[in-house]
Amino acid sequence: MSALFDRLADLFEKGHREDIPDLMTDSRFAEAGRATEAAVLIAVTERDEPGLLLTQRPRDMRDHPGQVAFPGGKIDPGEDAVQAALREAHEEIALDPSQVRIIGTTDRYQTGTGFDVTPVLGVVPPDLDLTPNPDEVEAWFEVPLSLVLRRENWTEQEVFWRGKMRQYLEMDYQGFRIWGVTAAIIANLSRRITHGGLFDDR
Repeated sequence: MSALFDRLADLFEKGHREDIPDLMTDSRFAEAGRATEAAVLIAVTERDEPGLLLTQRPRDMRDHPGQVAFPGGKIDPGEDAVQAALREAHEEIALDPSQVRIIGTTDRYQTGTGFDVTPVLGVVPPDLDLTPNPDEVEAWFEVPLSLVLRRENWTEQEVFWRGKMRQYLEMDYQGFRIWGVTAAIIANLSRRITHGGLFDDR
């Protein structure tokens, strides 16, 4: 067992013992009807300064071109969220599922575009030889976990969307714009995992 895995797993378990009523969600923007179930992989790299693996979608994609996202997608029939997240990560960036040590699933996120997303937290070795699938991923990068878990590092924005004001978080990291659903999932996870217990308040 690794020290990082043990610390993350302990904080994750403690952080999910109580309900948090004001987590970020876009559920009020979702249209009535059944949402499509999806899953994403929150992959934390096992290093002295742990990182978070993120991808950037191709700029010529029809849906959400150029957006930064976690590896992930729709849950296929017969799959659970963990299986779907691992499959999608393998398809998108050639991340071998056997390299991922799963900690668990965290708070589901309802998007305004009709997806019910289950984030799956796991730990992976550092410096893996990852290869983006050009049909789904333009680039992948690693952002320091200590950076994104601190709420003060995010900028709060709002926009008028579907007849309501929508609040969202945004961060620029080395030219990558992290925002929207991806930022909200990170923010919700940070409520479950206090960075002080993970990084000794550095």
